[in-house]
Amino acid sequence: MQSRFPVRKLFLLVSLLAFQVRAQDGFELGGQAGSAFRMGFGARGMATANALSAVSNGDALSYYNPALTPFQTRPTAFVSTGFLPFDRTLNYVSYVQRLKPSGGFSVALINAGVSNIQGRDSDGQPTESYATSENQFLFSFGTKLAEDFAVGVSAKILYFSLFQDVKSTTVGFDVGLLYRPSERLTLALVLADINSKYKWDTSQLYGRDGTTTIDRFPLRRKIAASYAPTFLDGQLSAEIEWVGSTLLARFGTEISLHKNFGLSAGIDQLDFERRVSPKPTLGFSLKTSWNSWNPVLHYGYVVEPYSGDGIHVVSLTLGFE
Repeated sequence: MQSRFPVRKLFLLVSLLAFQVRAQDGFELGGQAGSAFRMGFGARGMATANALSAVSNGDALSYYNPALTPFQTRPTAFVSTGFLPFDRTLNYVSYVQRLKPSGGFSVALINAGVSNIQGRDSDGQPTESYATSENQFLFSFGTKLAEDFAVGVSAKILYFSLFQDVKSTTVGFDVGLLYRPSERLTLALVLADINSKYKWDTSQLYGRDGTTTIDRFPLRRKIAASYAPTFLDGQLSAEIEWVGSTLLARFGTEISLHKNFGLSAGIDQLDFERRVSPKPTLGFSLKTSWNSWNPVLHYGYVVEPYSGDGIHVVSLTLGFE
């Protein structure tokens, strides 16, 4: 007698989960949930090895630290896309604005996914192609409690469309602190992915055989610093991060070679126990101005140690008065 349990659908679902975990990030951390959202945000951030949690000048990206938003000097819109191997997609949109007298807010969207996943039947024959869509909506607010000290919080709506009738919508939070003891030195603390998780309910797909499963994101704790030395027209930044129980470090730099041109470089994912390989990064930025508009084009490249090709990211930032 044929089993009532949908073996073909189960096989497809497990395949989608496995492919999503492997393809989204060379840094698998055991395949923990949310790996796509740990890859970084846009070309500037990824070109500096994602070491921007304590960088308060330039484009304030609340993805790295919501306490950065009060330091934004003008309203800024941001759009970015990535070119990744293995049929992956990675896109970003954000808007940040200062709120007088001492606050700032930001809204942002991260979209990631994998396409062209080949489905197969129980005999191994190709059926149809599938795709996943992983999304994070960020709502961030920060305020200065003093001229040199700010706090911030982000609320994140996490939506993942994995398969037919298998979707997850949950909420997570980030909190951050930023302190500037001098004009050249900035320090930061960030606690990210508080309560972040995916919650899967397969009862609509499997009926009475369905179950509810929770995949929790690893809690992220960051200690960060940035410094603008007198001998360099630019800045140096460094971070130590615990992703769950895994300790990582990253270092980045931005150097201005001309008022309209700069270079970025860094090294991300330095594992003190050498369980994963580091990710060298580099990039550049081109600036111009037109009336009250200040567009900036950023390009970033990330070496993926587990892929034959790297990640290319292009971003356009538009600041206006």
